[in-house]
Amino acid sequence: MPPTSGTSRSVALVTLGCARNDVDSEELAGRLADAGWTLVDDADGADVAVVNTCGFVEQAKKDSIDTVLAAADLKEAGRTKAVVAVGCMAERYGKDLAESLPEADAILGFDSYGDLSSHLEAILHGEKPQSHVPRDRRTLLPLAPAERQAARPVIAEPDLPEGLAPASGPRVVRRRLGSGPWAPVKIAAGCDRRCTFCAIPAFRGSFVSRPAEEVLAETRWLAEQGVKEVFLVSENTTSYGKDLGDLRALEALLPHVAAVEGIERVRVSYLQPAEVRPGLLDALTSTPGVVPYFDLSFQHSSPAVLRRMRRFGGTEPFLALLEQVRERHPQAGIRSNVIVGFPGETEADVDELCSFLERARLDVVGVFGYSDEDGTEAETLDGKLPDEVVAARVDRVTRLVEELVTQRAEERLGEVVEVLVESVVDEDGDPHVVGRAAHQGPDVDGETELDLPAGFVVHVGDLVTARVTGVAGADLLAEPLVRATV
Repeated sequence: MPPTSGTSRSVALVTLGCARNDVDSEELAGRLADAGWTLVDDADGADVAVVNTCGFVEQAKKDSIDTVLAAADLKEAGRTKAVVAVGCMAERYGKDLAESLPEADAILGFDSYGDLSSHLEAILHGEKPQSHVPRDRRTLLPLAPAERQAARPVIAEPDLPEGLAPASGPRVVRRRLGSGPWAPVKIAAGCDRRCTFCAIPAFRGSFVSRPAEEVLAETRWLAEQGVKEVFLVSENTTSYGKDLGDLRALEALLPHVAAVEGIERVRVSYLQPAEVRPGLLDALTSTPGVVPYFDLSFQHSSPAVLRRMRRFGGTEPFLALLEQVRERHPQAGIRSNVIVGFPGETEADVDELCSFLERARLDVVGVFGYSDEDGTEAETLDGKLPDEVVAARVDRVTRLVEELVTQRAEERLGEVVEVLVESVVDEDGDPHVVGRAAHQGPDVDGETELDLPAGFVVHVGDLVTARVTGVAGADLLAEPLVRATV
């Protein structure tokens, strides 16, 4: 229902963290807009600032707290009347976070999303919502995946204004908060894996797939908004369909997403190496419109470390998987993350990781130093390493990765790539054009700058065929050959 004050209220959503959080914020924006709230870009121009927090690692938590505090400062000098924290950190810590962060007017968990408008209106009327009490969300759905679809929570979807959702099919309760040519689409939520270092399943819950018709409806809606590339996201995309009775549901879904009119590229994120199967490799490398992009979560390559993480694989199985990818598509983009300094890790384990990275030839590698996460099994493991040892190992692996990423980019010199234009800025009469090639995921995998010849005009959202002429780390410089799509 609309705000009850008789005047329009404004709200700004400030998002931290991953693409899944981006989707959550846009879904909240859709519900708030439907309830009569005016969406504004900046917190200092809003009655309420809603901070969608990230609770993934320690630095993300610090960034979230700093953002809440910065928004709270606006209450003293500007229009802002209230600051509300939502998202993963709010869900994970709830009441404890509220006690340690009194500057926030409310800490609301995921269960408050369906009625967020009423909560915000109550806050503006001086009420103090009860702080969220965290619980293990894995207990909220049946243990058997096949029983989860019938039990998954469904938030009532209101009748939306004309143009906010498709005229037929599942409603899309979402409002874009940006205007870029790509957008994430969440195809599932939660995770059934029990990695010892990860707290995400406890506050995101068990794995639940979105039905294909919902994913396709949202993709069609995004295409109507001018989106050219959709990025399919979840906590574990390779598990898609396990609760729908079809372990090959992702392979079946991809051609339909790619066939949506207006969508030029489909990208898939977060692939669990242990769950990658030949049919999925085929789908990701041969489906028209699907880019050959592999976001593989290796985390380490030492079998001993992986076992302590409760993960599978090792150097040789991982290299065999990479060989299967490149046999199908030699130009495929492959990225991963690794954790260094895990409890019990030895120098020999680090040597093995470095050897693996040298042989793997990955396009991008994120390097993280291990730190305890509240409530995880790894927090209780023996063999903890001193902070200075973890830092030294992170430095060693990071320096190696920087060298290897540059070498991999140099292998692409002369390669012909399709660049999705994301930014065109006039610099003293000369356009500065930046986008991403197919092997570059949004935000974290580098970018490609186009060196345009005189008279060559491009716009945001164009796909430009170009030849790679230079590199700087993971970033590329390329010269257009022809404009592929306008």
